[in-house]
Amino acid sequence: MNVNQQIFTLFPAIDVLEGRCVRLFKGDYAAKTEYSQDPAGVAAKWCEQGATYLHVVDLDGAKAGAGVNGDVIGQIVATAADHGAKVEVGGGIRTSAAIDAWLSRGVARVVIGTASRNIALMQSFVEQFGADAIVAGLDGRDGKLAVDGWLEQTDTSIVELAKHLYEVGVRHALVTDVERDGTLGGANLELAQAVQATGLGAIASGGIRDAADVLAAANAHLAGAVAGKSLYDGTLDLADVLAALREGA
Repeated sequence: MNVNQQIFTLFPAIDVLEGRCVRLFKGDYAAKTEYSQDPAGVAAKWCEQGATYLHVVDLDGAKAGAGVNGDVIGQIVATAADHGAKVEVGGGIRTSAAIDAWLSRGVARVVIGTASRNIALMQSFVEQFGADAIVAGLDGRDGKLAVDGWLEQTDTSIVELAKHLYEVGVRHALVTDVERDGTLGGANLELAQAVQATGLGAIASGGIRDAADVLAAANAHLAGAVAGKSLYDGTLDLADVLAALREGA
C-alpha cells in the first residue's frame, strides 16, 4: 500500500461522560460502555504507544451546549503535552468565548458541530482564530447533519454544507457516520471522500475496526481517521498500526 503519512493522522478517541472515559453505541447516551475512570491515564497510554494527536469529546458538553468536563479534559491536554502530543476537543463548543477558553487551556484545535450550520459564524471563527484551529464536525445519518449531541437529526446535506464551509475559509472536517459509530463496522469512507472533494481535509470517524480500516482511510487520501472502540476492545493495536503507517505497509 502506498500510504502518505505526511497528510494522514490517526486520532485515538477519548470520550468523556461524567468525568469518565466511555464509548457510545451509535451516539446513544443510554448505550454506553465505561472503559476507565481515569481519562488522563488513557491519554498517557495512547501517547506512550505513539499517538501524536488525540481526539477528545466532552459528551456532557455536546448535550448541554457548553463545556462540562473542562477539568478532566485539561488533565488530558497536560498529559498529552508531556508526551509532545496535541489534542483536539469537541462537544458543546458554539461560541468564540468557548473556543478561546479551550485554546487558552492548550488545546490545539476545536471541533464545531452544531454551530457548523451557521456559515457566517464559522467564517468569523476562522477569521478570529485561524483555519488550523477550527474543525467542522460534520456528523450525521444518511448524509444529513445531526446536531445537539446527535440527538437532533436535520435535513442539511453534509456535502453541501462542506462546500459552503470551504468557501468561507474552513479547511478541516471531522466526518462521522453516526450509524456506524461504536459498531466496528468500518468507516464511511465514501462520505469522507465526498467531503474531502469539496476541498476540506476530511477525518473519517465512526466504525473503524482494525488496521485494514485505518490503512484504507489512509489510502483513500483522507486527512486522518479517528479510532475509539477498536482501541479499547483490542481489535486495533495502536503501536502496530502506527508502525504500518510509517512504513507505508
